[in-house]
Amino acid sequence: MSELSQRIASMNLSDLNLYAKGKIEGLPPSEEGLSDVLKRLTSQLNENRYFLDESDDDSKLKKAFDLVLYIAKSKKITMDIVEKIVNFTQQYAKLIQVYDKKHKEIYAQRFKKAVEDAGKMLDMKVALQNKMNILD
Repeated sequence: MSELSQRIASMNLSDLNLYAKGKIEGLPPSEEGLSDVLKRLTSQLNENRYFLDESDDDSKLKKAFDLVLYIAKSKKITMDIVEKIVNFTQQYAKLIQVYDKKHKEIYAQRFKKAVEDAGKMLDMKVALQNKMNILD
């Protein structure tokens, strides 16, 4: 486990947000780091509890959902990150549905659009890389 991964594994939700937004001095967001953030959000803390749980207050859920949407818009998006976002939405589908219904939100749709947009961003990155390879 890299030093970055160890550091992210011990962060709380507020610190994960600060990291993803590049607001921790000396610790710029990276592809590996954003992947680790998503891994942390979907990790199992103990036998019966994951990072997010139905007993969490709504502000924590909203903060986590917004963090995932922020990562999905990142220029550092990779296929691994997109897969982890899909995993996040599948793992927490019930929580997302309950939150949306309770607060008249549309996070389920926002996650779907975020994954689609991230896929488009990946396509653009691949096309750019192909152009760069042709120029070499």
